[in-house]
Amino acid sequence: MTTKNKLRHFLNLMDFSSDELKKMTERAIVLKKMQKKGDIYEPLKNRMLGMIFEKSSTRTRVSFETGMVQFGGGALFLSPRDTQLGRGEPIEDSARVLSQMVDMIMIRTFDQAHLETFAEYSSVPVINALTDMYHPCQLLADMQCYQEHRGSIEGKTVTWVGDGNNMCHSYINAARQWNFKLNIACPKGYDPDQDIFSAAGDHVEIIRDPMEAAIDSDLLVTDVWTSMGQEEEQARREIAFDGYIINDKLMAQADNDALFMHCLPAHRGEEVSASVIDGQQSVVWDEAGNRLHAQKALLEFLMNKTPE
Repeated sequence: MTTKNKLRHFLNLMDFSSDELKKMTERAIVLKKMQKKGDIYEPLKNRMLGMIFEKSSTRTRVSFETGMVQFGGGALFLSPRDTQLGRGEPIEDSARVLSQMVDMIMIRTFDQAHLETFAEYSSVPVINALTDMYHPCQLLADMQCYQEHRGSIEGKTVTWVGDGNNMCHSYINAARQWNFKLNIACPKGYDPDQDIFSAAGDHVEIIRDPMEAAIDSDLLVTDVWTSMGQEEEQARREIAFDGYIINDKLMAQADNDALFMHCLPAHRGEEVSASVIDGQQSVVWDEAGNRLHAQKALLEFLMNKTPE
């Protein structure tokens, strides 16, 4: 799948080719079956993943840490409170030092530019575990989830409802890489980044009315209205996003076999109704569980351990 011994980073979905991403999805499905059967498979024995968290996490930490243990390696949790990163050590210096001691580094932070600087000075693979700009690891899990439930997503229609945030940006990139159509239903003033949107060309379209955007869609996706770091905007966002909720009425606009996804955590009664997220069309629990298997496929790939 990749050139042996070539240093690769995963900072957004465009860092890999479409073919590499699709093969990674297939590999994640295989790894999931192996894990369910109880197979012992340790391609990363004695390897260490450094995990830098500047944003809180449940799914990201548990999935990466568990994945490394299942692969025979280990994971080290690092927070700004406990390291020199929190005392102003330059990103470049931290990258140089940490990459001398661990085999891969995963970062969950705010600024995409900081992540890119870290990767520039790292001598080991760096993984974007979420920034304010992208959340590519979640999309690996989402694409795996759709594949498992409905087959190939190529040529399908996906509707994003809500903020033009990091998840929306990653769905835009996914539309390019997996070749599907993405309708984006967002209120004015909350559009995705123009450069990311424009680069996707005909794969994406902004449709202000969620009811119109959802017509005949194969997958409906949303996220919280207020992301981490935006808490002071909560009241204003509640007004702006009024009506941008995926409920039974909106799901009825979609295809009868449409799925619902959400990266979690979710706020029932805001961006999604309880009847939808807990309903039969929701695959959010499989989606969340797939973070483990999709990221194991990613770790294996970055360490050049994927079987030919």
